[in-house]
Amino acid sequence: MSHTSSTTHPNRDAFPPGLSGPALRALHAAGIRAVADLTRWTEAELLALHGMGPKGIGVLRAALAAEGLGFRF
Repeated sequence: MSHTSSTTHPNRDAFPPGLSGPALRALHAAGIRAVADLTRWTEAELLALHGMGPKGIGVLRAALAAEGLGFRF
């Protein structure tokens, strides 16, 4: 992985494919480093992050469900 790729897409390997660069940067900026970290956040809080959208939330929701987890309510 080149330096540019890790800067443009931080934490890419920690999250499932399908997340955009802006969504990955939003997670990184919020201190979210792993799928399990998402359990401390509500969907609304994540959607409020600049760069996170409905598609990203869907990808993250599926990743959490695959691990038997979910967003905070």
